[in-house]
Amino acid sequence: MYSKVNSVGLFGIDSYMMEIEADVSGGLPCFDIVGLPDTAVKESRDRVRSAIKNCGYKFPTGRITVNLAPADKKKEGAIYDLPILISILKASKQIDYSFDKCAFIGELSLDGNIRAVNGVLAMTISASQGGIENIFVPYDNSNEAAVIDNISVYGVKNIKELLAHFSKEATLEKSVFSNSKQENRIAMPDFSEVKGQLLAKKALEVAAAGGHNLIMIGPPGSGKSMLAKRLPTILPEMTFEESIETTKIHSVAGIIDKDSPLVTERPFRSPHHSVSLAGITGGGAIPRPGEISLSHNGVLFLDELPEFKRDVMESLRQPIEEGKITVSRAAGSVTYPSSVMLVAAMNPCPCGFFGHPTKPCSCSRNAVVRYLNKISGPMLDRIDLHIEVPPVDFESLNSKATKEETSAEIRDRVNKARQIQLKRYKGTGVTCNARLTPKMLREFCVLTDEASTYLSRCFDELGMSARAYDRILKVARTIADLDQSETIEKKHILSAIRFRTLDRKYFTE
Repeated sequence: MYSKVNSVGLFGIDSYMMEIEADVSGGLPCFDIVGLPDTAVKESRDRVRSAIKNCGYKFPTGRITVNLAPADKKKEGAIYDLPILISILKASKQIDYSFDKCAFIGELSLDGNIRAVNGVLAMTISASQGGIENIFVPYDNSNEAAVIDNISVYGVKNIKELLAHFSKEATLEKSVFSNSKQENRIAMPDFSEVKGQLLAKKALEVAAAGGHNLIMIGPPGSGKSMLAKRLPTILPEMTFEESIETTKIHSVAGIIDKDSPLVTERPFRSPHHSVSLAGITGGGAIPRPGEISLSHNGVLFLDELPEFKRDVMESLRQPIEEGKITVSRAAGSVTYPSSVMLVAAMNPCPCGFFGHPTKPCSCSRNAVVRYLNKISGPMLDRIDLHIEVPPVDFESLNSKATKEETSAEIRDRVNKARQIQLKRYKGTGVTCNARLTPKMLREFCVLTDEASTYLSRCFDELGMSARAYDRILKVARTIADLDQSETIEKKHILSAIRFRTLDRKYFTE
């Protein structure tokens, strides 16, 4: 006998509708799974056989063929265990329920319990778009799937519970989304704890408001890492669309909190400098998201930038420019979004004290040049803001008279600036100034005559590249938004160039 049930496949973060077909016929006992299954899918045979027996059903004797359609796409993982079991039970006439407009996802344990799987949000979205009305997922994934509100989601703990639902002996409750875990911002590091460093704080505010890349250069102990770790407290609030995009990536990577599945806080990823190329860009037979994709709509912080391998640093050039990364493997190519703020920190030399006002540098000139040249010119050109973080003097550290701004106060200004951008670019697919296209630059970055003349003179005197020119315009647009100004004035251009000329001090040879 033949049966067919619906399921959903996953390739990267892209999912697609699938049909799990089963045929049970006479002949020598045999259990085959076809349709480009990987090893984990082939192992479903043993899990399904044990689960059927331990749930009180009879595993059919004879020839069993299961087809995973479409057959031309590589299948991986244990997510098809549940639909395979359902299709075999139906083909062997042990159940006779209607599964029209239903889809099944889940990994089986040997006793018939259903275990959580990765990528459920992406698969639920595809099921909804594919006309599925009811989707049955592992209980631990039900809150994640329930984020999508135009499909009925049912969390299932075991096979007996699922089949009792279809036989009307018991009814599964429809899952309702809830974000039970709330972030505790009070316990997070705050900008009010940072003494001095007004220029660096302002640069971080501009970067957060416009989604700009930033590099901080300064001696050890000047506060570079401390400032970067406080950046999440001033990042603008995520839109619902950004939350869904980010959650899909984290779901595929298996780093979702089942109690709070929807990512509502912008990611902040800080990989160690020993990270591999695959760790940054993504890898595997079917590529998994790397650090740059896990940072999508958030921050990728690279501390001690020159210590990262050259190929790792250079691999970031295209993704931070285009906002996406394509990883190709034998099984196929996967494109992951990578719209990130790249924030980097570094010392000016191996000992860290080159250019220090009081401490002498022990490095030779050649050692300093070799150290700085680990950062290529094209990579540096893609970073919008270059700032120096000097050592803080004793008076600033010990001062109790000056009251530093809190993260909440800074974030309020950042949110207002980002709202201006969202309104301005509505319907274009652009959410912040850092993502402006050349055509949009001409339309939305309107300069006063004085600002245009000043920028023209600076372009020639500083020998800027075309990319540097574009990035100065984008940063000036953000500074103007923070000032609630629709037109870019000379003071905005001046501030943007001030945040861009540090490379002339250090990267000159």
